[in-house]
Amino acid sequence: MPHNASLVNQPKLWKTFLIFLLPLIATNILQNLSGTINTIFVGQMMGVHAIAAVAVFFPILFCLMAFVIGLSAGATVLVGQAWGAQNIQKVRCVVGSTLFMTLIGGSFIAILGVIFSKDILLALGTDPDVMHLSLPYVQWMLAGSPLLFVYIIYTSILRGVGDSITPLIALGLTSLMGLFITPVLIAGYFGFPKMGIVAPAIATIIGYFSVLVFLAIYLNKKNHPLKPDRALLTSIRHQPELSKIILRLGIPTGIQMVTTSVAGLVIVGLVNRYGSDATAAYGAVNQVLNYIQFPALSIAIAASIFGAQAIGAGKAELLSRVTKTALGMNLMITGSLVILAYLFSKYLMALFITDPNVVKLGQQLLFIVLWSILFFGASAIFASIMRSSGTVTVPMLINIFAIVLIEIPAAYFFSEWWGLQGIWYAYALAFVCLCIMQALYYQFVWKKKTVTALI
Repeated sequence: MPHNASLVNQPKLWKTFLIFLLPLIATNILQNLSGTINTIFVGQMMGVHAIAAVAVFFPILFCLMAFVIGLSAGATVLVGQAWGAQNIQKVRCVVGSTLFMTLIGGSFIAILGVIFSKDILLALGTDPDVMHLSLPYVQWMLAGSPLLFVYIIYTSILRGVGDSITPLIALGLTSLMGLFITPVLIAGYFGFPKMGIVAPAIATIIGYFSVLVFLAIYLNKKNHPLKPDRALLTSIRHQPELSKIILRLGIPTGIQMVTTSVAGLVIVGLVNRYGSDATAAYGAVNQVLNYIQFPALSIAIAASIFGAQAIGAGKAELLSRVTKTALGMNLMITGSLVILAYLFSKYLMALFITDPNVVKLGQQLLFIVLWSILFFGASAIFASIMRSSGTVTVPMLINIFAIVLIEIPAAYFFSEWWGLQGIWYAYALAFVCLCIMQALYYQFVWKKKTVTALI
């Protein structure tokens, strides 16, 4: 497909959707895999304390990601709409405004983060035994965070114009560099200094810097519409009107992420009451669920980009087709993965757990919740389609309602009645209720609105 073609103008929507979707799914899975492998390196080469030191960064990283994913969600919708209208000037303005906010916000976070890292770690209750390891690691990661933010934003924007291949190439490059540089710097191979705990952080920074240089060269060479040339670089400035729209679209996504994270901590607290076997089973089940949720979330992201481009092209009537195509994909792809996970549940659990009794427990929990991922996927699709038109607040409130007023209370009461299994019944109930509420709002409220481009 040519770089300047709109996705929704292709003759076979189903086929175009699938071609765009597969690199997106591969990107999400590779992202998770490279994080897992990096953690294995740290654990195997440096021991338990090092793992604990790195793990301390996860809650900090999540808050940072809420900021940047919020920005990228808002920018992707606007870029998609401008691209659908084939207005390259508007596309550049959105990219420039988003990059400006990213650079300012990222630099602010980096400077304050480095200065107050120790205070942040103390506030998170970091174990004194690992503080000497956690502090330099967190400082290096926060110092390099603007590079990570620009990388996430730029690859999200590329998807907004229908390019899911380049972000996959970029991630493949950063992952390979991380796989090579991390062990080299940890152990000091090939005459490099032995850098210990800061090695994975430095490897990450080098990886993101290199990939941004690669993207600049690659996109210019390909004459890509989003190549960082003079026209794009002059667009990197404060544009109040655009910034307002991007933040209006993006902040609800960030709030939703934080709510989900806090709910996750509450659920872990409930699980921990049942002992270490329950916690281990919880971790293993979540790992498997993550890999099944990635395709479902990828379908939702693809739906929002196709929806945004349809609106930009003045073809709002295509939104129903996009929704049906995405729901069909969810049924086909996520459904197939759910069936495979049921059939091979024992082997999937055994990847993460060695104790046969805990494997059996993990299987039982997986059986309870697996089928509901289909509902989770469908709810994400409805919310994404609505987001592509600029409707973000109500889908976010529905999501928070399902978490705060259904999932958490149900997990508490069901665990009182049915023990550990009750927590997973609560998950399934929350996913089904979320799907029903999003579908009802989509069908009876949102579809009656007149959909027009935001810029």
